[in-house]
Amino acid sequence: MKKTIFSILKYLFFLGIGVFLTWWQISKMTPLQKVQFKDSLIHAHYIYILPVFVLTILSHISRAVRWKILIEPMGYKPKTSNTFYAVMGGYFANTFLPRAGEILRCTLLSKYDKIPVSKLFGTILVERVFDLLCYFLFLVITLVIQIETVSDFVAGKLSKISDMSKSISLWSILLVIIILLAVIFFISRHILIKYKDHHLVVKLKGIHLGLKEGFTTILRLKKRKKFIAHSVFIWACYLSEVYIGFSALDATSSLGITAAFSVLSLATLAMIVSPGGLGAFPIAVQQVLLIYNVDNISFGWLMWGVTTVIIIVVGILSFGLLIYQNRSKNEKD
Repeated sequence: MKKTIFSILKYLFFLGIGVFLTWWQISKMTPLQKVQFKDSLIHAHYIYILPVFVLTILSHISRAVRWKILIEPMGYKPKTSNTFYAVMGGYFANTFLPRAGEILRCTLLSKYDKIPVSKLFGTILVERVFDLLCYFLFLVITLVIQIETVSDFVAGKLSKISDMSKSISLWSILLVIIILLAVIFFISRHILIKYKDHHLVVKLKGIHLGLKEGFTTILRLKKRKKFIAHSVFIWACYLSEVYIGFSALDATSSLGITAAFSVLSLATLAMIVSPGGLGAFPIAVQQVLLIYNVDNISFGWLMWGVTTVIIIVVGILSFGLLIYQNRSKNEKD
């Protein structure tokens, strides 16, 4: 009972953050900006939304196939269609209730392909480990390909705090970050050794072992190359969605692929702040666009709206199709 109440309160808290960020972003707009915001969405080039829609669906299909690759070594061969519907059902649930999607996704596939839920949860963990590694790699690539642009932006922000910051380069900032991380590493290592029997330390070690096991599972996959290829394809789709989406608005149409890297990097992080990225996603995108001297609030809302509508519509259809295409199994049950 306590756990249920805590889960509800946690959901309401993060939903509240999303609602607050939405209200805050709209309330700070001037009357002129509100008119521009409405006008830019009305006159957007929605022809470019079609390829964004296609790429979004393709990325979800690829994710479903990748999940199937993780399941097959356990001796199960779920239908690709069922796997896709389960993935979309999970995304639909996550839009309204964070983390509920993983549970629903496993439950749906377990029901229609008779795979133990516990085993499916294991594949989700492996998938999350690899997604995290991909994200960090993507962040590194983003920094490397536009080190000067990011450096100038950071220096400009710091110059508002101190005149000394004008001489600060991004390399200096990275050096400080590396030193801080090294200090944190050695302090953490000391604590883990000294308090190795503490329940929190034991729990952290369990998480570490889970991550390690997840990574080694990927290395042992028979279809390892296909798994990695699908992962690359998924991120390529995400990147292409942002890049093509730029053309939908005049204010962002001149932005290139490097800007798309930056937007995707921060927008991905913003998705975990509130349910479905409500409020947080558009703000994150707006802040990134400032690096490229583009002060536009509409693009973030446009992209968030498109992806959210796709998830809701396809998610609802997936529930229906999952039941319809497996109706013979339902009748037997």
